[in-house]
Amino acid sequence: MSAPRYMEIPTFMRAPLVDDLTDFDIAMIGVPYDGAVTNRPGARHGPREIRNASSMMRSINPSTRVNPYELCRIGDGGDVAFTRAYDIEGAHADIEARFSVIHLAGVTALAAGGDHSISLPILRALASEQPVGLIHIDAHTDTWDEFMGSPYSHGTPFRRATEEGLIDPKRTVQIGIRGAQNSSEGWDYSAASGMRVLFMEDVTRMGIDAVADEARRIVGEAPTYLSFDIDSLDPAFAPGTGTPEVGGLTTVESLALLRKLRGLHLVGADLVEVAPAYDPSGTTALVGATIMYELLCLLAESQ
Repeated sequence: MSAPRYMEIPTFMRAPLVDDLTDFDIAMIGVPYDGAVTNRPGARHGPREIRNASSMMRSINPSTRVNPYELCRIGDGGDVAFTRAYDIEGAHADIEARFSVIHLAGVTALAAGGDHSISLPILRALASEQPVGLIHIDAHTDTWDEFMGSPYSHGTPFRRATEEGLIDPKRTVQIGIRGAQNSSEGWDYSAASGMRVLFMEDVTRMGIDAVADEARRIVGEAPTYLSFDIDSLDPAFAPGTGTPEVGGLTTVESLALLRKLRGLHLVGADLVEVAPAYDPSGTTALVGATIMYELLCLLAESQ
């Protein structure tokens, strides 16, 4: 942290590389996979650019005054090593295997994707014993049944996770949902399964404080996973993503929302869908790194 930010090999938040999991409480893991996208590819490059942008992060949170590095031993666990990148189910098996090792070592994982399909194999690793609650911040519900004949895409992870008993839909809240669809299938499934769906107009009407209170009420004090899709933000703030939807959260609202979720029993988190090639300015990677830092603060306090 003391070296100039333009020096040394870029790791997440300039944290040390994880050689031995027993030396760490939280491992930040890159998941460079976008083989399950339904629109523009490119999120496979997200982890590398987020690492680079995260060199701009410092240690003490300006709002909460939390210093996660004083609370926990934090490191960069590298990237998932893929052996079957051209096979969605095979790639998901590679992800699950990596996060299972981390989970069995008693280490909390913070993932950087990658497309949103990566949340499913991560949940398979983290929620194998019991279903967890879910705070899902996104423009889309990601509860479709299938796309082009495949049940596994970045539009289906939370439907599959519900079916597999990995998440408790009655302890699930989806925040920021918006954008026209050709079918209401995803919205309908989320509502019918018991998930609380807060469309963007609900967020605007309620305000961030009330949205955070509702999320806290729904997940309660039991173990909870937090998944943050960068396309939850308006593309004015984060254009570098595969499925942008106008009318989303601002960066100020996103940070405020996360900071209002302090004290929850979080067992893991991810930041997904940063596709750097669609944002030559680098702004989206910087936003992703900042969101990831806020997630790190939440996870450190949850320890």
